[in-house]
Amino acid sequence: MKRVDVTLFTRAGCSLCEKAKAAIRASGVAVRIAEVDIDGDPELRLRYTDDVPVIRIDGRDVFRHAVDPERFRAYVDGEREGHPMNTLASEKCVPCRGGVPPLAGEELASLTRELGGDWKVVDGHHLEKEFRFPDFAQALAFTNRVGAVAEDEGHHPDILLAWGKVRVTTWTHKIDGLTRSDFVLAAKIDALTNSRTP
Repeated sequence: MKRVDVTLFTRAGCSLCEKAKAAIRASGVAVRIAEVDIDGDPELRLRYTDDVPVIRIDGRDVFRHAVDPERFRAYVDGEREGHPMNTLASEKCVPCRGGVPPLAGEELASLTRELGGDWKVVDGHHLEKEFRFPDFAQALAFTNRVGAVAEDEGHHPDILLAWGKVRVTTWTHKIDGLTRSDFVLAAKIDALTNSRTP
């Protein structure tokens, strides 16, 4: 079995980083872990702030904050079999403190591809998707489920409810643009539809 190269973005004294490293090793996957302290690089510190640990596999940031052995193994197995797993929905939205630039360029394009699900990036500023339903009652029920997820995540989208449709728009107001949390919220909203296509 081929060894998987993992980059673990960390910082000194990070107990969550040590737990993530132990979970990766307990996954049963043959790995080579390279640790990178984000505090030694101003660009990494700005990019990841309090998101550590960040686990990168094959040049892609796959997990943030935490990972367990089963999820790590499932991700690697899915990649090997050509069925990559979307890990965004398993992340937690992180409050934006400001002072970070909105997503742009390849980072924005990469997260858009990972999210999928017909979400549209509008003017590089916000995510938008319209969900369709056979009647008002089902659209309202979905709106309430979206509201519950948003409240749980502390990240609140604009929601337009109309007969048979719900339009969800999200961006991070503090920086007037998109952050990773917007993509995490969008993935969680998609998960509410149980893979139902609008």
